[in-house]
Amino acid sequence: MNNSPETVAALFGIALAGAAIVPINTRYRTRELPFILSDARLRTVLTSDRSDEYVDLFGLLDESFAGLADAADPRELRLADAPELRSVVMLGERRAPGALPAADFYAAAATVDEATLRERRLGIRVGSTAMLLFTSGTTSQPRACRLAHEALVRNWSSIAAAFGMQPGEGLWAPGPMFHLGAIGPILLSVASGAALLTDTYFEPGRALAMLDRERPAILYPAYPPITMGILTHPDFAAVDLSPARVILNVGPAEVLRQIQATLPAATLVSMYALTESGGAATLTALEDDLDTRVTTCGRPHPGVQVRIVEPETRAPLPGGEVGEICVRGVSICDGYENDPGKNAAAFDAEGWLHTGDRGRLDRSGRVIFLGRLKETIKVGGENVAEVEIESHLSTHPAVKLVQVVGAPDERLDEIPFAFVELRPGAEASEEDILAHCRGAIASFKTPRHVEFVTEWPMSASKVQKGRLRERAAAAVEAGRAHA
Repeated sequence: MNNSPETVAALFGIALAGAAIVPINTRYRTRELPFILSDARLRTVLTSDRSDEYVDLFGLLDESFAGLADAADPRELRLADAPELRSVVMLGERRAPGALPAADFYAAAATVDEATLRERRLGIRVGSTAMLLFTSGTTSQPRACRLAHEALVRNWSSIAAAFGMQPGEGLWAPGPMFHLGAIGPILLSVASGAALLTDTYFEPGRALAMLDRERPAILYPAYPPITMGILTHPDFAAVDLSPARVILNVGPAEVLRQIQATLPAATLVSMYALTESGGAATLTALEDDLDTRVTTCGRPHPGVQVRIVEPETRAPLPGGEVGEICVRGVSICDGYENDPGKNAAAFDAEGWLHTGDRGRLDRSGRVIFLGRLKETIKVGGENVAEVEIESHLSTHPAVKLVQVVGAPDERLDEIPFAFVELRPGAEASEEDILAHCRGAIASFKTPRHVEFVTEWPMSASKVQKGRLRERAAAAVEAGRAHA
């Protein structure tokens, strides 16, 4: 389902019933959906007609599962591609063949008495699985992280305390509710008594109208594509965001500086987070100075540990040295569902999760994120972090968003390849972007090619760099890039 009151009710209803929540990415299509339903052994799927005007979610299910629309009894489905699925519930007004209507679903709910609900709720262990949350699956089939009730509640309650959230404050969180970047804010709101502000989908103009009307204290856009969509919108200057006292965003340091400069009344904070950590593993503090808040991801949450290891040997490294970021603690997932090979590769004998992220710890134990280990470009023997080039290109006044990937090169092995989205009304050529690099960063870090884009290949909230690498490789092959 898309963001809606019914989605929030479903999340808590499933959890209180003692079942496992399995949020399904509304971007998934006929390749991913059969895998998700089968891998998670889903018994019931809830969907809605709220988004029919721009995406028919039930239609996607019908397209993905032969025989759904022809089912004789929507309470007892028997589908070859989803053998354990017994019902698809359609919330809303629409009646669809093969789906259980909302009226029938609510009528069935009315037959369950309070004593039964209480017994189910009290039988739930805090360490049992609350949620199977699938990773984005940008390079392979998605995998489900097993997250316990305790992991989610303790993590996000801790964040609410760190933000100093108060009952009645507004929390704007535009992310989709199948993603931890929105599920977490729901828990923030419940933990603090704040009001959650969101929309069925994110569109900058609609979002600005909501911000102007509701005047929230906490902004949780989280990711640069969302934030920059707001800050560069023509209506931004007319909206008073001064009531906002906190904004949470991740991204390159220069992008974060731009965000903070544009919203001076709010304190910008950042975090190191991944699906496997149940939310934030680390968080910067409101009292940290600006440099700390934009160049680090802060210290670990209570109950969470972080260390840096040598990627090949997995030997711990001393403070200040660059290696792989590892985390363990109360909020870390209990492994990947149905994937012992991935579990063995990701978790070591001491319970440390090897994240595949590159970083280091400063003298105060704060995490400095340096990108994915695999997001390092090997240029003629020199290792270059993609995030370093992105951070510099973000300082160009015409650049709204930039992503850098490695493209194959016969002489240098790889070359930096930049994809750039310009600010509305701004103009810049490839030469303008390259000139911005010359003399400012090393020549081997300077992109050999710039491609301007207006749309990005996205997962739930992040740009899919795997698809950008494919495009860059194709451009090189076609002779449009040069060494």
